[in-house]
Amino acid sequence: MTKHLSPVELRQFTGSEHWYRHGLVRTVVFTDGAKYVADQAGAYWLLDTIALSQRFEKRVAAAAFQVWTLTVRPDCTATLTCDRSNRKTVYRQELEFTDFPPEGIQLYFTDNTILLPSEY
Repeated sequence: MTKHLSPVELRQFTGSEHWYRHGLVRTVVFTDGAKYVADQAGAYWLLDTIALSQRFEKRVAAAAFQVWTLTVRPDCTATLTCDRSNRKTVYRQELEFTDFPPEGIQLYFTDNTILLPSEY
């Protein structure tokens, strides 16, 4: 069964009532919308990658506002990128396999928070 993340459902997240502290990088929190994506798509690995990059990737951590984009291809491979606010890519990771929904996702990271664009 293919998982899907409906853009209509994701746009309903326009703020967050709760902030969830990341288990490995305690300075990072994520919103209701980011948690929904992780729960529905089985993608806590994505939140982990974003959070751990803040600690171990200097070029990523130097960007105050980050746009994280997961692009999924029909063969179940994917590319994860992090762009700064000026659209300059500071991180890129090729994934040999993912079962993430085919529409992919875009998340923001700013002020130590992972969130959906509609929550910004």
